[in-house]
Amino acid sequence: MKTADKKGDLDAIRPELAEAIERHAIGLDERRPEAVAKRQQKNQRTARANVEDLCDAGRFIEYGALTVAAQRGRRSEEDLIKRTPADGLIAGIGSVNGALFQEDRARCTVMAYDYTVLAGTQGYFNHKKMDRMLKLAYEHHLPLVLFAEGGGGRPGDVDAAGVMVAGLDLSTFASIASLSGRVPVVGVVSGPCFAGNAALLGCCDVIIATRNANIGMGGPVMIEGGGLGVFKPEEVGPIDVQTKNGVVDIEATDDVDMVALAKQYLSYFQGTISSWEAADQRLLRRLIPENRRRVYDVRTVIKTLADTGSYLELRPKFGPCILTGFLRIEGAPFGFIANNTMHMGGAIEAEGADKAARLMQICNAHGVPMLSFCDTPGFMVGPDIEHRAQVRHVCRMFVNGAHVTVPYFTIILRRGYGLGVMAMAKGGFHESFFTAAWPTAEFGAMGLEGAVKAGFKRELEAIENPEEREALYNQLVAQLYDRGKAINMAAHLEIDAVIDPADTRRWILQGLKSVPAQRTRSASHSFIDPW
Repeated sequence: MKTADKKGDLDAIRPELAEAIERHAIGLDERRPEAVAKRQQKNQRTARANVEDLCDAGRFIEYGALTVAAQRGRRSEEDLIKRTPADGLIAGIGSVNGALFQEDRARCTVMAYDYTVLAGTQGYFNHKKMDRMLKLAYEHHLPLVLFAEGGGGRPGDVDAAGVMVAGLDLSTFASIASLSGRVPVVGVVSGPCFAGNAALLGCCDVIIATRNANIGMGGPVMIEGGGLGVFKPEEVGPIDVQTKNGVVDIEATDDVDMVALAKQYLSYFQGTISSWEAADQRLLRRLIPENRRRVYDVRTVIKTLADTGSYLELRPKFGPCILTGFLRIEGAPFGFIANNTMHMGGAIEAEGADKAARLMQICNAHGVPMLSFCDTPGFMVGPDIEHRAQVRHVCRMFVNGAHVTVPYFTIILRRGYGLGVMAMAKGGFHESFFTAAWPTAEFGAMGLEGAVKAGFKRELEAIENPEEREALYNQLVAQLYDRGKAINMAAHLEIDAVIDPADTRRWILQGLKSVPAQRTRSASHSFIDPW
């Protein structure tokens, strides 16, 4: 037999294979031009396009692609196949960032609600599909990326009426919650995300949302049904609300940016990359103002220290007294917390403390080392802040810090005052693997001006001449500044070292190399708080 004949036999398609190929093809974007056009009109991509962009080419395998809605009792099978492909949930296993990491680090579970199918609602069969995927993710330690656009529970699945009443006998929500702390769980959303979809989203480690996103525990139908008023979808949980209150961690411009950010976030938990660039580290010597009372943008400091383009900040509009996020140094990933002097002088408030404590949990659960950049006058005090449960919230930093087992490195940039800097330093200067200060650092049990006013009140009040009183005050303050400067702290072994800012990367990398490898994989906090 000729080779050409053999090839012809191999290319022949039997009827049952042709049927399977056709059934799969019906659900693809190429066969659904009207649905694709509607998405394009809203400047959104389809769920399949987002999954295709997230996963490495040819590496995604789909589970349950032939599922349709459980509505055979009210619609023809032909109509269901055409209009409810995959029952509105694209789910499977793929590879993400495979060009940067080995296969065992790039594997990932993906679940994407398809808003073009029954408004992305949760149906009988897509719940069953979710349960299947979440079980696989748990058993095989597969990270999860969830595209959560949609409207929650679906009342129209009449086929399930004979086997359920309220549709609440589900393991889905417990299953996704069980992944917390076990594997990275990334939630992304473009457009409306309400009710059950929002509950799944809220269980994720991080939420990435586009500017057109609306997120709420109930959508307009549920709100109106509860007698709470009539609202449009865009009035419920818009992005400007959900970024300021801390629900959304990262704001994306559109679907393309959303997927790119999801890949970047996931990469910090996939390991070290071999290719990197960094700024001239001598620039760090000039970034702390000579005037100790001047504020500065600590983001500039961190971005200069980090590998170029590796900085990713979480919740920038929430708890602005502290910055949190991820970066790389010589390709190695780190989580970071940093005081923001541009907000209340860097004093730590309840919301910022919550943000820092949660970043500790994420890093500890998934084995990512931590960096702490300190410049704080301490915890915010006063009657007003106590209305925000300051005592409980800021102490989360102490409790979480005490349970962090991944490498933790503290850098004091400038002010290191009171309980606040101790919380930033994992509970104390000798709790971090090292606590190093830049020469610009200064220390005290409290703000030094306040310490003089409180500690020398009697002496100052005894001087009647205002100019003489001011001179003594300035003299006492100068003495405390001189006593509390970084070199004196290091000389008394209260901190480990005073370093050239340009050497900070070298210190961090040597510290990382000096910590036993098993400690980087240990996690003493078994899950990550949704808040």
